[in-house]
Parts: sequence; C-alpha cells; structure tokens
Amino acid sequence: MSDVLARLRKLQSADLPVHGGRTLAYVYDSGLAEVDRVGREAVAAYAGSNGLDPTAFPSLLQMENDVVGFAADLLDAPPSAVGTITSGGTESVLLAVQSARDSRLDVTTPTIVVPTTVHAAFHKAAHYFGVEIRQVPVSADFRADPAAMAAATDDSTVLVVVSAPSYAHGVVDPVEAIATDAAARGIRCHVDACIGGWVLPYAARLGRPVPPWTFAVEGVTSISVDLHKYGYAPKGTSVLLHRTPAHRRPQFFASASWPGYTMLNSTMQSTKSGGPLAGAWAVLETLGDEGYLRLSRDVFEAVDRIVAGIAAPLRVVVPPDSTLVALATDDSCDPFTICDEMAARGWYVQPQMSYDGHRATVHLSVSAATLASVDEFLTALGESVAAAVAAGPVAVDPGVAAFIAALDPATLSDDDFDGLLAASGLVGESDSGSLELPGRMAEVNAMLDLASPAMREALLVAFLDRLSRPVRGAAGGPTPL
Repeated sequence: MSDVLARLRKLQSADLPVHGGRTLAYVYDSGLAEVDRVGREAVAAYAGSNGLDPTAFPSLLQMENDVVGFAADLLDAPPSAVGTITSGGTESVLLAVQSARDSRLDVTTPTIVVPTTVHAAFHKAAHYFGVEIRQVPVSADFRADPAAMAAATDDSTVLVVVSAPSYAHGVVDPVEAIATDAAARGIRCHVDACIGGWVLPYAARLGRPVPPWTFAVEGVTSISVDLHKYGYAPKGTSVLLHRTPAHRRPQFFASASWPGYTMLNSTMQSTKSGGPLAGAWAVLETLGDEGYLRLSRDVFEAVDRIVAGIAAPLRVVVPPDSTLVALATDDSCDPFTICDEMAARGWYVQPQMSYDGHRATVHLSVSAATLASVDEFLTALGESVAAAVAAGPVAVDPGVAAFIAALDPATLSDDDFDGLLAASGLVGESDSGSLELPGRMAEVNAMLDLASPAMREALLVAFLDRLSRPVRGAAGGPTPL
C-alpha cells in the first residue's frame, strides 16, 4: 500500500502546485493549512457515503441544508429561497438552463439570451438541452448591454443570464436593469456568480463599490456560486439557489418506470460521493463569516497591489470588480510568451485567446494566499515581460497561417487532425512512442490564436482525444495489499 501511495505522490509531482498562491488559475488557495487539513479529512471521512438517498445518509442532508442556508444568507435570498449542492459551477449552470427550459414546456423552440462574455458552460448547456443561445455584444466596458439584451429577448426566451463577475474580464454586469426587464416579461434571470459569489458580498462589506446583483434585485430568480473557488473548499461543490421552490421544481427528476427503486434526483448525478459536501461544510464551519471576511480582505489587497504594479507594455484591460484581472500587451511582445516566462519562474498564469476584435490576454485568478507573495509575483512578471520584449512577438509562418485560415473544421478527417496536431506542436512522439507535450506553449497558442473559434474547438477536441488514450499492458496488475 505504501508503494502505491509513493507512486501516487510521484505522479502528482508533475502537477501544478495547489498551495502557495502561485497558481493563478484552476485552484483557489486560502493559504491556511488548518482549513486545508479539515477539508481533506472531511472528504476522506465521507468518501464512501452516497448522496443518492437523503434518508439513508441524513447527515448529508443536514450538511446540505446548512451550506445552502449559509449561501442564502450571504446572497440576500428571501425566506422562500431553496438550493441544491452540485458538483461544480458547470453543473449548476446546466441545471439553471434545464430548469428554465422545463418550466416553459409551452415553448417549442426555447432560447436563452446571454452577453458574449458569458461563461462557456452556458454554451454547453444549450448544446446538451437543445436550447438556442443568443449572444448579445457587450458594451465598451465589457459589461452586458441592457438595451441590447432586451432587444434580443422575445416570447421564445426562457432565461436571461448575467455574470457577477464575467470570467474573462472580471467585471459585474448591470444585473438590476437586465433582471428588471426580464421580470416585466415574466422571464427567469440567472446570475452566474460561480466565481464571485463568495467574495463580492464581503467586498461590499469592506467598502468596495459593488453594483447590485444578489437576490436583493427583485428580478433575479436563481444564482450559482461555487464553494471550491472562493469558498476555499475542496474541489467538487457549488450551490444553485432558486428564489422559490416553484422555480426549483423543474430541476428535479423522478422515474418509477422500471422495476427497480424509484429514482429521485435533484442534480445531474444519481450516485454522488458525500466527500465534497462534507469538505465544504467543514471548511465553512471552520472559517465562518469572519474568516471569509478576513480572506476577502487579503485577496482584495492582493488584487489592488497587483493592479497598481502593472506597467507598460502591460495594461489592465478593465478595472476589476472582483478577484479576476485581465492583462493585455502592446505590439512589443505577446501574452503567450509572458505566460511561458512566468511558468519558467514558478508562476502559472492563464492565456486567453483573442476574440471578437479584442487582443489575447493574460488572465489572473488571485487567491488570498497570493497576498504573501505579491512582490515576488510582480518581480517575476516584470522579468517575464522583459524577456518577452527581448524575444519579440511570436511569429507564425505565413504559409501555415494561410493554411489554417483556409481549413474547414467540419470536413477534416482524423488523419488531417493528426497532421495538424503534429504541425502545431500540440503532440509529438518520444523515442519510446509515448505522447510528449511541448515544454513551452507560446508558439502553439499563437497558432491557435490565428484559428477561428470553430477551428480552435476542433483542434483541441482532437488534442484531448489524443491525450485520453488508455495505457495497455504497462502495469503489472494490482499491487498486493
């Protein structure tokens, strides 16, 4: 058994660090060892518990009601509000769209209206549930345009969506104006606060300007907020809150049309581990309201210091309302090289591709744990920018660029995809025949940045398919216990 755990630790050594505040995407670190310990032990204690049947595991039901109650208080929910724990922000989004669609069975071709900055999870929901998604261009400040959103809404619209904040730019949409219009038409309005919902209420308490976005806005009918982001809980928990039980009821699924037990589910999952819920509950109980206020103070101090430390050729795309910062460059360098250079200095920052006429950016998801190392971060960023300027912008061969521009992703064969993946540097073969990933991604990202969104999607799907291939005959069988 110890050999298996040693192998596990060796495998994990190649992953990005989840502690220390140096990974500014994918993970959210409180910087508090005790919080991490409590969360992990709670996950382990409930790893075998099954949330499928709340009568079989009443402790899970109690913890879910406790966590939902905490979220409801935080988000100004009325006494009628109800909620559900999901596996993450995407599942919360899927259920928000599904419940809106199924609340209007009279609409044969349902649509949802979203700003172009809405999270891609809504595109996934529309794809899964056969709903048309209407994307509305945003204003110059990257916030949703209320008038344009209203103009895109009609009798087929079952849901209007706004963000608090949007992921790509970190700004809060004008929720009040959009939700008010939706309410006047009898349409649901969902606020995607998956990434901001656990910090924006504390930002307001700390005296920071935060536009109205919670259930205090009358037209808001549902809100999603993740606990494994700024709730600093272990991965795998989000809360989907509805204003009333009637708003949530279409979310439930029941089936007695088979000879087994009557299936009754509140989420996409049936069987679900009690571990993530227990971990979230334990972290909430450990930190409490005052603990989250302190962590929010830390993360906003880190954000303010980072924003103040940004210098040319970098610029902040738009002043952030929350904990997300987007940085753009001028023509002297490119963001993809900056990301590579930051990685070489032990920092992970996320590249974002160009879109709708806007330049590619460097994206930062700042955690409370980052505060202790802000000076180191700014030093590394300055060095990375200098190195990127010295190297110059990544150049894609004009012939390759023309070739990519002429491609139709709908007509490419598997052999075409394999050739493109190899040409782009996304995959390669080692001497042993195993898959090798590129050590630096700037050239790959620059090539992807030239591709249309549809071609990017096709290439990355092919890339994922090539990554996700089973290893056959490599193991000697189970290790004896």
